[in-house]
Amino acid sequence: MSENSLRLVVHRMTWEAEGVLSVELVHPDGKPLPAWAPGAHLDVQVGGHTRQYSLCGDPQSVGVYRIGVLNEPASRGGSRHVHTLLRPGQQVTVSEPRNHFALEDAEGYVFVAGGIGITPLLAMAREASRRGAAWRLVYGGRTRGSMAFTGELAALDGDVVVVPQDEHGHIDLDAALAELPGGTLVYACGPEPLLTAVEQRCPAQRLRLERFAAPVVERTGDDAGFEVECRASGVTLDVGAGTSILEAAEAAGLDVRSSCRDGICGSCETRVLDGAPDHRDFLLSEAEHTANATMMICVSRCASARLVLDL
Repeated sequence: MSENSLRLVVHRMTWEAEGVLSVELVHPDGKPLPAWAPGAHLDVQVGGHTRQYSLCGDPQSVGVYRIGVLNEPASRGGSRHVHTLLRPGQQVTVSEPRNHFALEDAEGYVFVAGGIGITPLLAMAREASRRGAAWRLVYGGRTRGSMAFTGELAALDGDVVVVPQDEHGHIDLDAALAELPGGTLVYACGPEPLLTAVEQRCPAQRLRLERFAAPVVERTGDDAGFEVECRASGVTLDVGAGTSILEAAEAAGLDVRSSCRDGICGSCETRVLDGAPDHRDFLLSEAEHTANATMMICVSRCASARLVLDL
């Protein structure tokens, strides 16, 4: 965690569905928390791990952060710790909110959620209602009982379609994404098969995604080594063909923030001072890749002779 991390107290934990707990965090002294907007997430230190959880509360509740945590059977330790060991009154360290999935201004929205992917989209639907924008949310899950926050969604001023798989099968994406009105943006969050299917049916310029895991990408050829000047620390790294910039920086003793190491969480985002990155993340937009202002050093490499980074 960075120097901007926060030490917060677990105020309340609530069962929102089968296997889904919401966790409310507050400042130990009752102070307001840093502002956030729909689509933002926190890095949370739980069980010796740093994990990303979307904020699913109300940004107007300035004293409370709320996250939703699925009890994931294949958990690497984060969700298991939340469900089995975390309790009200305990303290946790979190980052300030970070947002690579912001709700842009649009005439209308279609939200597509799969499972726990509802968490950022709940906050977006609430904000779309506040803006007076037309919106529709299609929400798929294994069973009705496993789908969190359906009561809150029903209370919002929008069109909500709940699709439990055991009752109705998979979401009909052809119908959900057919003939999108002009000025409509599509926001999707959920498992990779759902996101891949949405990508196949939606124009890229209309689509905004947030992934749980990096998709598999086949790359041909060997990655060449390159040099990275770490301007802030005065260190120059030789990054080998089988090594990431992040790994080289850690081996050199630099204190670099990271978490997923797959290019999806944004923890290791680093400012580019000179050179051209070979962007391989799944978080920055095409425009952000073109701008070359920042890069994710856990996966991205070098497309120029060398890189100069603010490290």
